Amino acid sequence: MDLANKIHDRKAKVGVIGIGYVGLPLSIEIARAGFETVGIDIDKAKVEAVRKGKSFIGDVKDAELAEVRGKFTATTNFKALATCDIVNICVPTPFTPSKDPDVTYIEEAGRQVAKYFKPGQLVILRSTTYPETTEKVLQPVLEKNGRKVGRDYYLSFVPERIDPGNHKFNTRTTPVVVGGVTKACTDLTVDFYSRFVERVIPVSSPRVAEMSKLLENIFRSVNIALVNEMAKMCERMGNIDIWEVINAASSKPFGYMPFYPGPGIGGHCILIDPYYLAWKAREYDFHSDFIELAAETNESMPFYVADRIVETLGTNGVAASEARLLILGAAFKGNVEDTRHSPAIKVMELTQDKVKSIVYHDPWVPEIHVNGGKFKSVPLTAKALQTADCVVVLTDHKCFDYDFIFEHSRLILDARNAIKRRGSRKLFTLGNRPARR
Repeated sequence: MDLANKIHDRKAKVGVIGIGYVGLPLSIEIARAGFETVGIDIDKAKVEAVRKGKSFIGDVKDAELAEVRGKFTATTNFKALATCDIVNICVPTPFTPSKDPDVTYIEEAGRQVAKYFKPGQLVILRSTTYPETTEKVLQPVLEKNGRKVGRDYYLSFVPERIDPGNHKFNTRTTPVVVGGVTKACTDLTVDFYSRFVERVIPVSSPRVAEMSKLLENIFRSVNIALVNEMAKMCERMGNIDIWEVINAASSKPFGYMPFYPGPGIGGHCILIDPYYLAWKAREYDFHSDFIELAAETNESMPFYVADRIVETLGTNGVAASEARLLILGAAFKGNVEDTRHSPAIKVMELTQDKVKSIVYHDPWVPEIHVNGGKFKSVPLTAKALQTADCVVVLTDHKCFDYDFIFEHSRLILDARNAIKRRGSRKLFTLGNRPARR
């Protein structure tokens, strides 16, 4: 039976390399569609959790793992690829300390697929990366033994669009873009993804699909940088509330969409993607100054917030060196447990040596590491708030009782505009320079 018929009859066996924030939800949706699915990961703890029916990701419930128990298994053994008709690669793509792309995880995944190759296999790269990775990095690894795409196997790129904490748009309801190396590659991938995703958009090549993913995230990076810079400008001018400005601008029904300032950006994609594209652009003697400047602006925000904490303390009569801080939120954004590149943790790292003590509270994140030390989330009590010289809101979880926080805090720096108490002399936000009380 050829692959097209196997997909049609749900007889194709599917492998997912990497069962993290992208791979685990993907595996569940594939299994729900009726395909036998195996998740492969080098992290033994993740594999054991799946085997026990315990989710390690907030967007995936234990009940969902139980639902696909007969169709979805997990292993650390890459030999499982030898029986897979379709392989999805969902591995990390970090950058180096010098902001160069690190595609070693993709290369290693490709080597494992090549080692346990099954003739006629469809290989799909889902990891966010720079244009031409599919064809110039992954494809050569797969073809070292003389195989040829379109003849011996099929290869496509399908960018992931995971938004942690988003309950409206998930793996099934978020449209996917498909770019195959050949038309047959695209057609098979579209056919497969159409079985469990509501809308599939084919494009002419993997390069187009790769660039579309970067455009989506760089669009956000640039606009976040713009509003972060405007927040700093409003602070410098002294009498303009950036949050009021944004609300006013949002009343325009066309040509504008709101973005909001904050302590920085985190997660996997928005922080990394501008540097991936800038690195690739230099290969073509193109310098993406505008894109890189936006990324630098966003990366500077934790430093700005750390300075604002010290300034807020000082202008309210508290020496930073004697101050006790209570940080609210360690996740990179609200209502998720994800701490990847969290600006909240970066702010804590930058502030730790400047103040007497730091504690944090985050019901989503029970434990973090800051400058090599381990911190555990403390209970959010009236006493904890009252004894803090400054409470700093860095992640706007919906579960926080902001009225309670406001009532019991002596001084607050709200980097997320979560506490709606304009005019209070103890509450300061980004974009407003604190005044002496």
